[in-house]
Amino acid sequence: MDSTPGFVNLLNSQCSFDLDSPEPAWFSSQCPDESTVKERRKLSPKEDKILIGAWLNTSKDHVVSNEQKAPAFWKRIQDYYNSSPHLVGTTPRELVQCKQRWSRINDQVCKFVGCFEAALREQRSGQNDDDVIKASLDIFYNDNEIKFSLEHAWRELRHDKKWFSTFQAKDTVKEKRKQVLEVDGQEEWENQRVDLLK
Repeated sequence: MDSTPGFVNLLNSQCSFDLDSPEPAWFSSQCPDESTVKERRKLSPKEDKILIGAWLNTSKDHVVSNEQKAPAFWKRIQDYYNSSPHLVGTTPRELVQCKQRWSRINDQVCKFVGCFEAALREQRSGQNDDDVIKASLDIFYNDNEIKFSLEHAWRELRHDKKWFSTFQAKDTVKEKRKQVLEVDGQEEWENQRVDLLK
């Protein structure tokens, strides 16, 4: 068998391991001391709220509106997030981190809104908002087999048009009924309106 210089160089470039050592062997292409893996840091509820605010403010910007491509949109969100005075002293987040976290928040909150609407439809007399939220959490757990851990995010987003419960909107909007006298059609209505304005 003929040894090629490429194969020999590959063998020589590998890290050496002491087989008698109780330490586990590394099964990666890099030596342990050369690893560049960063420690994963979860976002706190405070950081989630700042990210939500960044997304809402950037997406509702009337000056730029929808005249921007996705990379520019997410760069603006990242800049807004990292420039927050509430995050002084923390490690700045990268664009990918902001985008991935927002994707998870949006997905989970949208699912929870559906559970909240189902709980509202099942609401009985005497149940308050806390009871409805507890029922929503139970429905979410039964549907997804995980606990809903983003209630703080839902509370921030629940009044925005995208996440607003349509069932709740139907219940809370009270319409006043107008009584129109159909005596002479539109003329009679106009006369009554003029009389009311005097």
